[in-house]
Amino acid sequence: QVQLVESGGGLVQPGGSLRLSCAASGSISSIYAMGWHRQAPGKQRELVARINISGRTNYSDSVKGRFTISRDNAKNTVYLQMNSLKPEDTAVYYCHAINRDYVILSWGQGTQVTVSS
Repeated sequence: QVQLVESGGGLVQPGGSLRLSCAASGSISSIYAMGWHRQAPGKQRELVARINISGRTNYSDSVKGRFTISRDNAKNTVYLQMNSLKPEDTAVYYCHAINRDYVILSWGQGTQVTVSS
């Protein structure tokens, strides 16, 4: 099994920055990629960014150029640097890990990101 623990998030003004972290433990070798989804009130959960074991990244169109996902293999941790935040980025952000078949192995507990003046 894979366990994911998130940290970061909070309240920030429009144009500000935040960094999320997600630390994995357990069956690390089963993980192919990690990333974040987010879910805003009344909306479906959407994929924000993902990075695989080769370092390949993908982003949703809504965050390209503003968010950067990276990883520290020694710490089994993935980071999401969020810059130029907008009110529409407000959501609960959930870390996730997938295997090579793109099956979700685990979800983080979720962390609230609120962008408001």
